[in-house]
Amino acid sequence: MPESLSPFTKQQLLPQEETLEISKHKQELFIGIPKETSFQEKRVCLTPDAVAAIIAHGHRVLIESCAGKEANFSDKDYTEAGAEITNDTRKVFSCPIILKVEPPTIEELQLLNPQTILISALQIKTRSKKYFEVLASKRVTALAFEYIRDEDGTYPAVRSLSEIAGTASILIASELMANVNNGNGLMLGNISGVPPAEVVIVGAGTVGEFAARSALGLGANIKVFDNSITKLRCIQINLGQPVYTSTIQPKNLLKALKRCDVLIGAVRGKNRSPILVTESMVSHMKKGAVIIDVSIDMGGCIETSEITSHDKPTFKKHGVIHYCVPNIPARYSRTASVSISNMFTPYLLKIADDGGLENSLRFDKGLKNGLYFYHGVLTNKSVADWFDLPYRDINLLVF
Repeated sequence: MPESLSPFTKQQLLPQEETLEISKHKQELFIGIPKETSFQEKRVCLTPDAVAAIIAHGHRVLIESCAGKEANFSDKDYTEAGAEITNDTRKVFSCPIILKVEPPTIEELQLLNPQTILISALQIKTRSKKYFEVLASKRVTALAFEYIRDEDGTYPAVRSLSEIAGTASILIASELMANVNNGNGLMLGNISGVPPAEVVIVGAGTVGEFAARSALGLGANIKVFDNSITKLRCIQINLGQPVYTSTIQPKNLLKALKRCDVLIGAVRGKNRSPILVTESMVSHMKKGAVIIDVSIDMGGCIETSEITSHDKPTFKKHGVIHYCVPNIPARYSRTASVSISNMFTPYLLKIADDGGLENSLRFDKGLKNGLYFYHGVLTNKSVADWFDLPYRDINLLVF
């Protein structure tokens, strides 16, 4: 081939010397944790123990005063762990790394310095196009913790919060059945000579599994429905005992609902949860039965569900008590905070040991999966499609 037609120059075709990887220099992190301002959000990203571990590795943590109050962590706890406390919200948002549970508001985004690293939830369905435009103008690098993947392909943040929601759903149902809460007076336990309570769980994912685990632990009879045979098989294996499982066939489901005392809705969809329990089915349930629709944050999988809040969590329809609070883990803010903190701490220490976020993204595909903004460039296709925004493939930006 003539040299003029070759895609390479003669120089480029010559053997090149091998370049070795340069050793990484540990980076010092300066992390800001602002107080959560979202409605009924009581969690905090890092516990005092986690802060102590991070500071022991030579990093700095600045926390807004009372940030951990709702999770029963005092400013004194954080000060003793080595954190700096401030009443100045602007000062916290000026830190190079910001850690939050809920996404910052547009007003809070205005307080960020250019090139800030933001780690928080994204909650794509509650965002607006302007939100991403502000992120771009600040040239922010942003990670959504619900998109971060573990080595085994699971989403650790989603899983740990689903575990809390599943366990909590049974605890809440048992409270609502008590006489003090105008329930039907049934105990969600196995008492000698008394028929156990009947619990129906629709959805055999993490929420369904932990709801089943808790219900079995109390001694209830459970029936699990899901359209995935694989999930039903997994739940049997994970529970370590044979339980009633069935695919979602209206006739079988209705039969189970007529007898049950508690119904847990735990089905998630890609954009919206599919409605699997119709209003007609609910009308056939026992008076005083309890419905906990855990999937209400994605529209709910029970037709009669309507969003409620932690202040007024229940309503009655067809004589059935409905509990449809979207943010169940916030009810157990301390446990949820410890769970989130346990996920964040190793990632933060790893980012520092790798020499900064840029290096971590190169080597950790799971962390890269959580990235949706890189120096003001949108890198998440689903966000781009949702809001009709231009995006770039992260693999073309980070080598």
